[in-house]
Amino acid sequence: MSFGLSAAAYDRAITIFSPDGRIYQVEYAFESVRRGWTTLGLKSKKAAMVVVEKKKISPLVDENQIQKIFKIDDHIGSSFAGIASDGRVLIEYARQEALLHRLYYDEPAPVEYLVKRVCDVKQAYTQHAGVRPFGVAVIFAGVDDQGTQLYMTEPSGRYLSYYAVAVGEKANVVSEFMEKNYRYDMDVKETIKLGIQAIASVIEGKPSSELIEAGYVDVDSKKFVIMSRSEIDSVLQELAKEGKIKL
Repeated sequence: MSFGLSAAAYDRAITIFSPDGRIYQVEYAFESVRRGWTTLGLKSKKAAMVVVEKKKISPLVDENQIQKIFKIDDHIGSSFAGIASDGRVLIEYARQEALLHRLYYDEPAPVEYLVKRVCDVKQAYTQHAGVRPFGVAVIFAGVDDQGTQLYMTEPSGRYLSYYAVAVGEKANVVSEFMEKNYRYDMDVKETIKLGIQAIASVIEGKPSSELIEAGYVDVDSKKFVIMSRSEIDSVLQELAKEGKIKL
């Protein structure tokens, strides 16, 4: 019996490994992430943020009601790339866990604690028959007692801490940009400008606040803020004056 000829049979259930040790359903979930809207997370010594490229889906869709940046708790924000419905469920789960942690311990939850809780759910959906993996990568940016934090959770249930991480359709381009321009010792304003510049660089056509969504948290306030359109436009204007982007 040839393994090559019967390879398709190994993607029929999440509990079946292929002969070379792969789980095809998990790999399909990663492909959903690669096809998602470009999403960037970065942290510096003073701040952590998430930035997302928004696309026009249809002339009949009200893009103003499409939200890609989410506040998990006062000190944590999040975004995702992949299947939006999967992302919404995991965001709500993270919010519930953050609320329960405050209720039980009367203190904000550490960022990594919430990341672990979300990844426990993700991993469980890679090992039970009759379910499929979550086709979404969720980025968490926050500030806790350990300082600025940035994590990306994979569909497999694995998570890693990053200085900067990009997921989605143009993740490779954004990652290359960050490798060339990233510095850990940036202040809050420099962090925000770099994140927005990175996403603006992959937008087809003229970058604008209609096509970018961003949120950040700094170590002084420990409050996650979703930026308004006027704030994003102001940053874009500054970047244009500095010759870093074209408007």
